[in-house]
Amino acid sequence: MPGIIKVKILKLSYLILLMTVTASCQKDKNADLVKINTLPSLLHEISGITMLSDHNVYAINDSGNSNVLFCLNQKGKIVSQIKIPGATNIDWEDLAYDQEDNIYIGDFGNNGNDRKDLVIYKVSGILSNTIITSKIEFIYEDQKKFPPKKKRLNFDVEAFVHLNGNLYLFTKNRGKKSKRVTKLYRVSATPGKHMAKLIGAYETCKNYSNCLITGAAINRSEDKIALLTHNKVFLLSNFKGDNLFDGSIQKIALKHNSQKEGICFKNDSILFITNEKTNHHKATLFKYILK
Repeated sequence: MPGIIKVKILKLSYLILLMTVTASCQKDKNADLVKINTLPSLLHEISGITMLSDHNVYAINDSGNSNVLFCLNQKGKIVSQIKIPGATNIDWEDLAYDQEDNIYIGDFGNNGNDRKDLVIYKVSGILSNTIITSKIEFIYEDQKKFPPKKKRLNFDVEAFVHLNGNLYLFTKNRGKKSKRVTKLYRVSATPGKHMAKLIGAYETCKNYSNCLITGAAINRSEDKIALLTHNKVFLLSNFKGDNLFDGSIQKIALKHNSQKEGICFKNDSILFITNEKTNHHKATLFKYILK
């Protein structure tokens, strides 16, 4: 009888150890993607973020929401709400910044690929509270039909960055029969009417649901660009000239799948990432530590 009790105790101890190891492995699985905070309900449809030199995070909601820019601290708490004069939120999808702390709001969400009123708002004076808004209107040089055929639905954009006086736009490919290619366009950052010039393309992956580019960010040194999908980041570096895909491209699996649409650099080694509220996930601010 004592022998049987000893065996049972050993089995129980082994089971506890196994459960501990398993829990530890599950915890470590997403160790690089760290939850900072759940976002306030005002940001349940957060679609883009960026950071200015005040080290605050700026955020927007997408279509159906007001023309408000939210200023957050690095814990995801709302510090202030800034109504952007002269701007309408048709489908705001991403934010970018330049070295002078101007913010660019991309009103270029285009699910149906049929919009002819694409605009990027340049917002100056955010930090000095002397806000001036100007418009950068554009069309794609290779779009001839509105909408194009279903297999050519590749004129929706949810991601862009500012670099060397230009804005670089990455498409969200909705062409079900085409390869999962994001196209890269260049648009002048000068207010006015412009043609978006097609300058490159990159096949992100084979699986449709995992290939859609939903956000972009560039670091302060302007030598790294991060492209976001629902479950991964593409880190671009060593690029020269316009074609940002000509350098090195590192694919980073986040090991977490949700409707991620916002990304920015806190510094050269840390990314902030946000996702929208869905049935399965709360709107959340994460950080990811680059290796």
